[in-house]
Amino acid sequence: MIATNWGSATDVGLVRRHNEDSLLAQFPVFLVADGMGGHAAGEVASALTSEQFRDLASVEELTVERVAAAIEDANRSVLDAARDADRLHGMGTTLVGLIRVDDRSQELWLVFNIGDSRLYRWFEGAMTQITTDHSEVQELVEQGAVSGEAARVHPLRNVITRAVGTERTVEPDFWLLPPAPGERFLLCSDGLTSELPDTAIAQTLARERDPSVAATRLVEEAVAAGGHDNVTVVVVDVLTGDEDDEDVGDTARGIEQPESEASLGLGHPPEPIGKPRGRAARRSRRSPKAKPELIVEVPGSASAPQGSAGGGDQESNALIAEVPTRNGDEGEPETGGMHDG
Repeated sequence: MIATNWGSATDVGLVRRHNEDSLLAQFPVFLVADGMGGHAAGEVASALTSEQFRDLASVEELTVERVAAAIEDANRSVLDAARDADRLHGMGTTLVGLIRVDDRSQELWLVFNIGDSRLYRWFEGAMTQITTDHSEVQELVEQGAVSGEAARVHPLRNVITRAVGTERTVEPDFWLLPPAPGERFLLCSDGLTSELPDTAIAQTLARERDPSVAATRLVEEAVAAGGHDNVTVVVVDVLTGDEDDEDVGDTARGIEQPESEASLGLGHPPEPIGKPRGRAARRSRRSPKAKPELIVEVPGSASAPQGSAGGGDQESNALIAEVPTRNGDEGEPETGGMHDG
């Protein structure tokens, strides 16, 4: 059985007046949402999205379909709220999640993302980015036109191609990961990754053993590096099963832990998986260490009814990898995307 410790931190940063990020950290559900649309609107979009997942934390046997239904419900709730209030028009949010699910009598991690909030996996001294940004600059990176480091400061870095609450349908990318004792996950908004390179993030994950301290340090470092955006971080540790391990859940104690002896490294970029399917083939990826399974097909009725703990046929619990959405923000350049922040 998966057992975890975790910690989280968030900060408004040095430039913005309001924090439009939202997080949920309650085993087995961990989420980060980065709202867009300005004060009030962005906050509402991210909060509405996170709230749709709160009840899942009490479900004993979560399925992929049940998580998919929560994503669809979140998309619908943001759309409905924007339709009913003019001040909320055009709002949306990114979303990245890590949820323990039961699939074919196995406990697995379900990873999903929409937009440019990310999930990284730290394991055996190496950090690997599992998710792939849904953004204009990521497409340039994949085309070889922009380097990964240059992407952090590129003018299109905040223009995303998909978000929750901007279209009638939303298509996340999904991965299934077998749990590994000793692994660590990082979920974050782009307020972290736009300020810190992956090497700096990996150094902090290696140095700080307590997940709450690691989350706090990462947020502090992003703010110190410029703090141009809201910064939100969730760090989740999968326990090793050693006698000294204690599943205390949220480890927010403010106690600095001894430095880790783990060596610092960055894992290889995830490799494509499955048959090419247009742009999905470029973004459907897996980590060679984590061996995530990208889910690429969807049953006709993927949504479980609200209040249901199950989700249909276990043999067909798969979802479409990607259908990009595009919706230009008013006043933003004609880039074909949505401006995050």
